[in-house]
Amino acid sequence: MKRNKKREFQSSELVQSFARIHGFEHKLIAFEIKDFLEDYLDESLFREIRSVSIENQCILIKIDSPLLKHDFQMRKSFYLKKFQDKFGEDKFNDIRIL
Repeated sequence: MKRNKKREFQSSELVQSFARIHGFEHKLIAFEIKDFLEDYLDESLFREIRSVSIENQCILIKIDSPLLKHDFQMRKSFYLKKFQDKFGEDKFNDIRIL
C-alpha cells in the first residue's frame, strides 16, 4: 500500500514559494496580470501591450498604441481596483502607462 507524504504541494504553490525565496515574486504577478489582460482585451488590443512589470508597488504597462494608452489612462482606477482585488490591496498602489 502506498502512503502519501504529509507535505503535498501543487506545482503552482511550489513555484510561488521558490519565487518568494529567490526574490522574483513580482515577475510571477506581472505574468498573471498580463494573462488577465489577454483574457480581458481583444486579441488585436492585447498585441499592443509590449510589457508588464512591477516596481515599488507600481504596475508599469508599456503600450505601443496611443489610443490604447489613452483608454488605459482613462480607466486606470478600474484596472488598479481589479488587480488589487485579485492580488491584494497591499501589493499595488498605482499603475503607470508608458
